[in-house]
Amino acid sequence: MNQEHLDTATFANGCFWCTEAIFQDLKGVYSVKSGYTGGHLKNPTYEQVCNGTTGHAECLQIAYDSSVISFDELLEVFWATHDPTTLNRQGNDVGTQYRSGVFYHNEAQRQKAESYKKQLDAAGAWDKPIVTEITAFEHFWPAENYHDNYYKQNQAQPYCYFVIRPKMEKFREVFKDKLK
Repeated sequence: MNQEHLDTATFANGCFWCTEAIFQDLKGVYSVKSGYTGGHLKNPTYEQVCNGTTGHAECLQIAYDSSVISFDELLEVFWATHDPTTLNRQGNDVGTQYRSGVFYHNEAQRQKAESYKKQLDAAGAWDKPIVTEITAFEHFWPAENYHDNYYKQNQAQPYCYFVIRPKMEKFREVFKDKLK
């Protein structure tokens, strides 16, 4: 890991159990931590976020080596691995905590996220308009440790087997050139 090129991305794209496993598999990604952002309560718990009243989104804080993988490439994976047209929902997961969002850390990230969103909408990539929020990053609250590496440690669990595994298979096929 080249510390000189270490950067951070924060994405909300549904259940962090599903998306953590995806970003962990990318070359150049140093670490992925599940957590919460975009809400009004300090240091929220999973239970508090799940009740939908804290304003937080389940998110990933991604540390990556920008000399190996760019923010643009992370955005490509972000847009391709969830449905950015469903407001406060990803699959069967419903609530504001499952909303789609890019929480940018600098002006360049904001511009890239907005440009990508605009291009995808203009190209008609989805049948409905993209509702992904693009918001300045303010604070990341790490999720409880039992969420770390959830898919890797619970692959036989029904949710992992029936929901996450098919996403992972599709992701690995589409992005095989970017895998570790």
